Amino acid sequence: EQAVAVAGGITGGLLLFVLLGITAYLLWKNFCRLFSYEKLINPVKTTNANAVFQDEANSETQLKITRSRSVPFIIPPTLHGRDWIHLTNEEQVQDDSDPYMTPQSGPRSSFHSLAGAYVVGTINPDLYKFPEDKSETDFPDGNIGRLWFSIEYEQESERLLVSLIKVRKLQPPADSCSPFVKIYLLPDERSYLQSKTKRKTLNPQFDENFVFQVSSKMLLQRTLKFLVYHVDKQKKHHLLGQVLFPLKNEALTEDNKLVIWRDLEKENLEPPSEYGDIQFSLSYNDYLGRLTVVVLRARGLKLQESPAVGVYVKVSLMNHNKFIKSKKTAALLGTPNPVYNETFSFKADQTELDTASLSLSVLQSNKGEKTLLLGRVVVGPFMYTRGKELEHWNEMISKPKELVKRWHALCHST
Repeated sequence: EQAVAVAGGITGGLLLFVLLGITAYLLWKNFCRLFSYEKLINPVKTTNANAVFQDEANSETQLKITRSRSVPFIIPPTLHGRDWIHLTNEEQVQDDSDPYMTPQSGPRSSFHSLAGAYVVGTINPDLYKFPEDKSETDFPDGNIGRLWFSIEYEQESERLLVSLIKVRKLQPPADSCSPFVKIYLLPDERSYLQSKTKRKTLNPQFDENFVFQVSSKMLLQRTLKFLVYHVDKQKKHHLLGQVLFPLKNEALTEDNKLVIWRDLEKENLEPPSEYGDIQFSLSYNDYLGRLTVVVLRARGLKLQESPAVGVYVKVSLMNHNKFIKSKKTAALLGTPNPVYNETFSFKADQTELDTASLSLSVLQSNKGEKTLLLGRVVVGPFMYTRGKELEHWNEMISKPKELVKRWHALCHST
């Protein structure tokens, strides 16, 4: 009995020892699993150089068929979230721990940059083009130059800020050109501001700022005048063209900086007539039956001695010398060279053009006195006019829907 008991104890102890060993082994195995990881396998297979370039050639051929102007958009396949290092040519690659890419010392070739890359899409360059600025390319026949400038008005300080930006396509009298610009704020023609002279260029870039002191009440009655000159080798100044820009039609605020371009115009070098001259454009739209008059400017007006409240132009449509309708421009402070740039339209059937006429009268209004007639001009068919006035009317009819611009001498005939 004692021997049996001893044998049973020994057997039980061995079984207990085996169970403890198995339990310890399982615990150790689980403990090791917590601190181990399974290495991920890259699904993208690396390729050799020939395969890469062959794939690129095939993809480029296919892209040319489907979208001839597309550009392949390529990304590398090994973009894992790991640390990056900088090479000498500023390329970025993963560090040595990445098993799929080993950085090389020194500059890398284009093959190393593209090895293992694949095309994921295309980019169409046409979608990213900026719209073309027609003011830089669209120059009409006979153009003598184009001027760019910007204007802004500061209400508190009552300052008009003018930025002279550039001039393009100048037509100088000689081969070389050294231009500069004088800027006036009409009606004051005694003082002006002047830009720097740009040497030997037909496309000067100025980028200069100028300031005029003018009250807000007088601002809308003023006109900016730009005179573009060329300086020759003898230091003589030659006028290449001018731009007149009335401020009355612009909403000038501190938050509204206007960038504007205008084509240069040739200055009328003929001396003014006895009572002055007026410039206006005529246009007739035969489809709408509409006669359009654009009153541009007047020059050399003979103002009366009485202090003028304003000078304005009255445009009247006549038929068989009978009054039909009239319209007036804004009255500008008394100046012998007012600039209006105002447009008026009248209804006129095409059958009435042989009997209709336009009368443009320049009038001076005075305080407490009767309005004075400074001059008048009539344009129309052969029934009423001759000379330049008849030519202007006939040219308007022969060029429908086009603005025909001319100067006319004022007279005092009624």
